[in-house]
Amino acid sequence: MDANTIITLSKAGGAAALGLAAVGSSIGTGLAGASAIGAWKKCFAQSKAAPFILITFIGAPLSQTIYAMILMGWMVEAANNPELATTGWGPMLIGGICGGMGMGASAWFQGKAGAAAADALAETGQGFGNYLMTIGIIETVALFVLVFIRGTFAA
Repeated sequence: MDANTIITLSKAGGAAALGLAAVGSSIGTGLAGASAIGAWKKCFAQSKAAPFILITFIGAPLSQTIYAMILMGWMVEAANNPELATTGWGPMLIGGICGGMGMGASAWFQGKAGAAAADALAETGQGFGNYLMTIGIIETVALFVLVFIRGTFAA
């Protein structure tokens, strides 16, 4: 296999991580956003104040795309190291795919939890801290993926 193909396959892992995490972030923000819109509608229909803080739940799944961008940067840097690129393109490609899937799933389920949190907060006006802690625990999965997946290709 020539050097350009090896580098390209190594970098493909980073692209896969970013793309798959972004899919999860899109789904997560869509789920939470749709629920927040419904929650705001209920508030307006009942002549209650619509809590702007629901934006927190909508935006939470976006961080996984940022983590994947960091991972992609590490992978591109490693791919440009001739020693790692020639010996580590397989782990980098598989690590990027698996890492992106893990981050994407975290974002997706963070959006589902955010959707439930938006509905509950708009209805009761209580529990923001509890809901945010739940979303934070789900976020931890993506952070673990970011940190631990690097071991698949780091020297």
